[in-house]
Amino acid sequence: MAGVADKARFYLERAAPQLREFEDKGIFSGEEIKSLVNKRSDFEHLVLAPGARPADFLAYISWERSLDRLRTKRCRRLRVHASTSHASEARTFGIFERAVMKHPGCIPLWTAYLDFATAAKAAKRWRRIVTRALRLHPANAELWILAGQRAAKSGDMEHARAHFLRGCRFCTGEPTLWVEYARCEMEWLAKIEAKKGGKGVRKGVNVMEAIKATEATEQDGDVIAFDEDDDDSEAGEDSMLVLPDPDAGKKTVGKVFDEEATKKLEQSPALSGAIPIAIFDIARKQRFYGAPAAEIFFDMFSQFSQVSSQGKIVDHVLSAIEELFPTNPSTCNCKIRQPLMGVESQRVEFPKALRESLNRLRAAMETTDNKKVLAQKTIAWVEPILAGENLDAGIRMVLEHTKRSMEDLSS
Repeated sequence: MAGVADKARFYLERAAPQLREFEDKGIFSGEEIKSLVNKRSDFEHLVLAPGARPADFLAYISWERSLDRLRTKRCRRLRVHASTSHASEARTFGIFERAVMKHPGCIPLWTAYLDFATAAKAAKRWRRIVTRALRLHPANAELWILAGQRAAKSGDMEHARAHFLRGCRFCTGEPTLWVEYARCEMEWLAKIEAKKGGKGVRKGVNVMEAIKATEATEQDGDVIAFDEDDDDSEAGEDSMLVLPDPDAGKKTVGKVFDEEATKKLEQSPALSGAIPIAIFDIARKQRFYGAPAAEIFFDMFSQFSQVSSQGKIVDHVLSAIEELFPTNPSTCNCKIRQPLMGVESQRVEFPKALRESLNRLRAAMETTDNKKVLAQKTIAWVEPILAGENLDAGIRMVLEHTKRSMEDLSS
């Protein structure tokens, strides 16, 4: 234990300058600082002990962050402007680093580390962390999703697609990453169509201008590009832990599109839903594919009623699932819900769509190989409609009767 005590003293001494600042500026009293030192010493001995758990590190980090929040409130109240959070953030980053070095196989630690880097707006450090995490856990879909979604949020669809494609090569055991990749592409289509409709740019823009407004070639601050050089304090070997980019070093040059090129782009299959369809088709060849997995794709695609190609994509999914699993409850549920897709309960088209869905429900109950499961799935989409406000009395009566019938079948 002598080694643990020496290490704990080393880390406590590194925090001494900040504690002296607290006392000199009157942020904390002498008694409070003694209490802080004792609490920090307890945490240091706990995390440095041989049996330290990931939860111990997370508890230590939570305490450090609560201390920094208290410091911020007192500085605001006392009008102390010279005290910053840089030292506290650096200390928290150091604890996270020690945590992932001691428990590299703990995914919650890596995700908490990434969340803190996001909160601290440390974009370059975030890239290094996620690269290291993916090298250690290439089959973890959650990490690939974080990398892809962050790039897409920054407007960098090229790198977002690269992350998702790279992750799909490893994550072939379950559909989560594949569905999120397709969702990312649907969100991209929705943004482009929103721009074409005049949201965010002038109305009546062509496709090229909409894409330029949606996909920024350069973003200041938080772009997820694994190939950038790091110029902060962590250099050396860590700088080699960055995923390579074949286009590294190339400058982005604006391209000139004539009318013919723009016209071809408007007719591009990518803008008519070809990429989400391709993702689904490749997913059909993976070992996780089945009626439940296809239903997850259907549920995700059904959320994007603002995308003009939604009907085409959903029809493709439904025809594919009906071909292989015609009597599966998941297939029947997708077919039943298709007429209601994108139709709100307050619209005049809803009664007609509901009538078609109920006709399909009656037919499916005669052919499905598991009536109980189909009844449970039907209750799941009927209840949210019944929970809506201002629902027509006649429609409510029909849906309540349907729900009671399904409950009898599912019991």
